[in-house]
Amino acid sequence: MATVLRAAPDATVAKRRAAEPVGGSDERLRVHRLKPSLATLPSYASDGAAGLDLSAALTQPLTLVPGQRAAVPTGLAIALPAGHEGQVRPRSGLSRKHGITVLNAPGTIDEDYRGEVAVLLVNLGQEPYTIHTGDRIAQLVVCPVTRVQVEAVEELEALGQTDRAGGGFGSTGR
Repeated sequence: MATVLRAAPDATVAKRRAAEPVGGSDERLRVHRLKPSLATLPSYASDGAAGLDLSAALTQPLTLVPGQRAAVPTGLAIALPAGHEGQVRPRSGLSRKHGITVLNAPGTIDEDYRGEVAVLLVNLGQEPYTIHTGDRIAQLVVCPVTRVQVEAVEELEALGQTDRAGGGFGSTGR
């Protein structure tokens, strides 16, 4: 059995991953560095990653004590493709190892938002956690959005015809 060794990706490969669309898509995420000396362009950590890593752009380190929350700037403004939203999600490693998570997960970035992207982090862990500029703090998943027409009706036909009906929270089991 042969062992295959792969070289670590160099900076050129990392830049290409950040710039190339995945899965044959020609959609583009336009990114403007509002704080060029602090901001890191979002990038996919692997070829199969669903989310682009978002990094902190801080002028000084930020320590979150247990229970504390903060809007952590990324130094970036983005223009999502038409018909898409950005979902800001926690990084599983930060959550598992330190209890740091996105407070409003997933946070939604609307297609027409052009301000600085900030990540609402909370420390649910037992120890203070310090964030530095360049630390990966969340991931951004770009997803298509379906907009619907709202129609007021007197009743919902299917309400009594489903197993769940109006059972509410926890009605499908544990």
